[in-house]
Amino acid sequence: MRQPARLAIALTAVLATTAGCSAANPRPAAAPTASAQAASLTSCGRQVPLPAQPPKRTVALDQTSTETLLELGLQDRMAGTANLKTKIPAQYETAYAKVPVIAPKIANGEQLRAATPDFVVAASSDLFTKDRAGTREELAALKVPTFVSAVDCPQQNPPGRTPFELLFSDYENLGRVFGAEERAARLASDQRAAVARAGANAAKTARGADQPTVVYLYSVFNGMPYVAGRTGLPSEMSRIVGARNAFDDIAEDWPEVTWEEVAERDPDVIVIGDLSERGRPGDSAAEKRAAMTGHPVVSRLAAVRDGKILQVPGIELDPSVRSVHALELLADGMRDLGYVR
Repeated sequence: MRQPARLAIALTAVLATTAGCSAANPRPAAAPTASAQAASLTSCGRQVPLPAQPPKRTVALDQTSTETLLELGLQDRMAGTANLKTKIPAQYETAYAKVPVIAPKIANGEQLRAATPDFVVAASSDLFTKDRAGTREELAALKVPTFVSAVDCPQQNPPGRTPFELLFSDYENLGRVFGAEERAARLASDQRAAVARAGANAAKTARGADQPTVVYLYSVFNGMPYVAGRTGLPSEMSRIVGARNAFDDIAEDWPEVTWEEVAERDPDVIVIGDLSERGRPGDSAAEKRAAMTGHPVVSRLAAVRDGKILQVPGIELDPSVRSVHALELLADGMRDLGYVR
């Protein structure tokens, strides 16, 4: 029996039978030896063995992971992708066309095992659950390594590392897995330089009480605004450009707030995340502008009256290979609005 067929049968059996036992009675992980450490990397608190040969049938469970692999030129090593939220950028279209779509939205265990993967990548750990792709423990039992972005696991990472540095470490670790170290290092270096450029004028902006504040409007759902909280990437973007996220006091990525709370923060600048391609009500930049200008209180904010509104692609406000572009738009916009002194 060929390996893919054996894997498919094994995945079926394990994902069906371990749901009630593997998580309830996990075996303690043995401490890796020095040689094991040299042949593995840590991903979101788990040791991931580095295969003797680079994976040939990788599945990316989300768009962020897919675009990272495509940027690293690994489309010929991919057996599947899933959970596309917006259009693939033009520079990836040809490469993306080579990758099978195993699920238009979130992949489940059956869809994953049908792809017979030898490596699975995800931007967030919540895609590895029993009712989704299966747990990381279940897949490890089948000798299928899993990788989760370091940005989703800040508690398991060395203290003091910024979200962008964690993102760049993803590139470098994936480069090790696939034998693409040179391309990964070049990508990380280029994006580190972009971050440095975006922060070059931060020292010239006002500090303390005079530091400009920013509200990041990600979505409007059922009439309610969803904004960037302290744990999302926009807080780090604000710091880099010498501003402050107005909702830094909420320890969430994208909390739901009220329009009255937005008005109370009275931000100097409002950044709209355009999610038009996602297609949900309240996603487009035009709908968000209309919601603000039509609100009896928010419409009177100076940022709204004076047009101090910046627009960036909404998907770029979450950590991904595209995020440095949103950072550059933010830095340029803050300069154009006169917040670089």
